[in-house]
Amino acid sequence: MFFDPNRGWRRVSNRDHRTRVDWAEEVRQLLDVDYPQARKVKLVCDNLNTHNIASLYEAFPAPEAHRLARRLEIYHTPRNGSWLNVAEIELSILSKQCLARRIPTSELLKLELENWQQERNHSASKVIWRFSTEDARVKLQHLYPVFEEESVSSNATF
Repeated sequence: MFFDPNRGWRRVSNRDHRTRVDWAEEVRQLLDVDYPQARKVKLVCDNLNTHNIASLYEAFPAPEAHRLARRLEIYHTPRNGSWLNVAEIELSILSKQCLARRIPTSELLKLELENWQQERNHSASKVIWRFSTEDARVKLQHLYPVFEEESVSSNATF
């Protein structure tokens, strides 16, 4: 899933696998089809091993991979903090609204995902983020420890 919380836009796809090549093909669609005019796309990802620039070079010839990589800025969520990724929130909504039943075929799954995506995009449904900076400082303190500044006297020698 790709989700733009500012626009209330998302794109969902289903694939048989989640390989580097699969991810790279989705990124190429994001850059060339979904955001063709954007000079730079900032992408927040979880830490799955396929979510990196190297995947582009595995999937495409070097000039194509380089063209895509120049337009992409990747930010990874903390290893134990994928819930910070708004796409994960959107995936939870997808699971509850669309996938909470058995879907017998890949073709039917694709149709269901397209219908759900179209409805969510039509209504421009957005994630309402309620996690403040103060909350993050408390909840994520073990991931981002605060270091007290050490005072160094002007007479110190190094």
